[in-house]
Amino acid sequence: MIQVNQAVITEQIILSEMQYHPADSQREAMIKAAESLIISELLRQRAQALGLVVKSDDENTSDDDFLEALIAHEVAIPNATLKECEHYFQQNQKRFTSSPILEVQHILLAAEPCDDEGRILAKLDAEKAIIDLMAGADFAELALRLSACPSKSDAGDLGQISRGQTVPEFERQLLLGSVGLMTKPIETRYGFHVAKINRITPGNQLVFADVQENISNYLNEKVKRKAIAQYIQNLIAEADIEGYDFNVSAQPLIQ
Repeated sequence: MIQVNQAVITEQIILSEMQYHPADSQREAMIKAAESLIISELLRQRAQALGLVVKSDDENTSDDDFLEALIAHEVAIPNATLKECEHYFQQNQKRFTSSPILEVQHILLAAEPCDDEGRILAKLDAEKAIIDLMAGADFAELALRLSACPSKSDAGDLGQISRGQTVPEFERQLLLGSVGLMTKPIETRYGFHVAKINRITPGNQLVFADVQENISNYLNEKVKRKAIAQYIQNLIAEADIEGYDFNVSAQPLIQ
């Protein structure tokens, strides 16, 4: 049992909450559930103490609703200044370029996400195809024979690819690649891809005016998250919590 300023959180409530906190172990899930319930109780108690009436559009008031109301009422969060945005831009210019354009061929060895055996076989087939290509096999011929993608009839040619034009897991690996045959298969929800980058056209440097709003939003969100974390820490520090110690991870959870 855990007490939060005299409010009781029972073992049964914690066990029920665990379903919303997947983790590698039962203990880790229990820790996450307990901390979530404690913080939730602290937020609701604080809102009640301040006389805040917290409502949501769907009538189901969530912890986020209470947190937003409390932060708005008790914490002054400054917005990023123009100077701060300009400084961030100057220090991180490599992040602010237009998308590079890649000309790519691929061979898809298809396998469903839930087909474990099929994915093992697809990976082995993709690795063999890479070995064959490195030994001089023709990409177009292998694509026509092996690929499950309609592009197989066009030598596996995907044309020009830039950010946002393919699934994230495929895009991420392509953008990290260099011109030539990629020496490891790329795993996606569709299976395993043998990929060859034929050309990369680098992106262009963006000007500050194009990204100012994005930078401002990013910096504001960063400050807000820090403020929220500090606010919750203050609530925990000022509360009378029995049966759980946020500073001791090895303690028994249920006392």
